[in-house]
Amino acid sequence: VQLQASGGGSVQTGDSLRLSCAASGGTFSNPVVGWFRQAPGKGREFVAAISLSGGSAKYAAFATDRFTISRDNANNPVYLQMNSLKPEDTGVYYCAARPRGITVLSDAPRLYLYWGRGTLVTVSS
Repeated sequence: VQLQASGGGSVQTGDSLRLSCAASGGTFSNPVVGWFRQAPGKGREFVAAISLSGGSAKYAAFATDRFTISRDNANNPVYLQMNSLKPEDTGVYYCAARPRGITVLSDAPRLYLYWGRGTLVTVSS
């Protein structure tokens, strides 16, 4: 599956952004989709993951109170709503999908098989 993240941009501290992750053909055949980010000079960091139905989600500690991952079903994009953005949220945001048949939400990048091109988020103070 090919993924494409979009919705990044340059914003001020406290602003909001909504990122979208779309699958080629418009349908996710992979149950678990996650968002990760990579700040300049740092490794890839887990942000959030969601199940196929959207009924289960997992968040990194820094994202719990400010970010919301969502999806309606397999035929729609996966979104990451980011509120109260901070300069430390700056980075390239990637969406990724676990292999078909895997339903466990994971925060480990190595367990995600498919990766899209990232979208850059820049938060200035």
